[in-house]
Amino acid sequence: MAKYNKIQVLETMLETGVVPVFYNADPDIAKNVVKACYNGGIRVFEFTNRGEFAHEVFEQLIKFVQKECPELILGAGSIVDAPTASLYIQLGANFIVGPLFNPDIAKVANRRLVPYVPGCGSMSEVGNAQEAGCDLCKIFPGDVLDTNFVKGLKAPMPWSMLMVTGGVKPEEENLIGWFKAGTSCVGMGSYLFPDEMIKNEDWQSISEICSNTLSIVKKVKHR
Repeated sequence: MAKYNKIQVLETMLETGVVPVFYNADPDIAKNVVKACYNGGIRVFEFTNRGEFAHEVFEQLIKFVQKECPELILGAGSIVDAPTASLYIQLGANFIVGPLFNPDIAKVANRRLVPYVPGCGSMSEVGNAQEAGCDLCKIFPGDVLDTNFVKGLKAPMPWSMLMVTGGVKPEEENLIGWFKAGTSCVGMGSYLFPDEMIKNEDWQSISEICSNTLSIVKKVKHR
């Protein structure tokens, strides 16, 4: 059962502005990366369903988080169908993210009062997702759609809350572009935890990248 309610999850996403996106088949690496991000100030984390038995890694990870990172909200990403969403919600996922919009997932998530953040690449998809109860929509892939899409969508649909994923970098110029266009928060992957740092088990450096990124986002959002 999800530890945090829907409002808590969404408020934390919007307040911090950054949601790390990560997958690794090794539970110990996953735990260390999550802990490093947590130590760097991250409070929302998306573990993606991208490998064989990923749900088993998630099951270990969520128990670890509840003990070692008590203020962290952990969700599952790369979810494309309702049965998989149900599985992760049963394991304790606090939110569900997908690369596409699937109305069947919305039904499952709504029934359990768990936020569903679907991937959308058009105004119609965002509109359909909102009608299905999705408060926050993921604009994906961000590097293909770019800031102009966000700006263009917000003009006729200013109430929209959007999380851009793909092409987001922990750099001030990049983040200024996204948030100035109207992005509510961003999803960020390998830029937060470079492969070399993971290979060298340099968890402290990952914490520092996260801390610096959060500082930049805070600065950018209050411009």
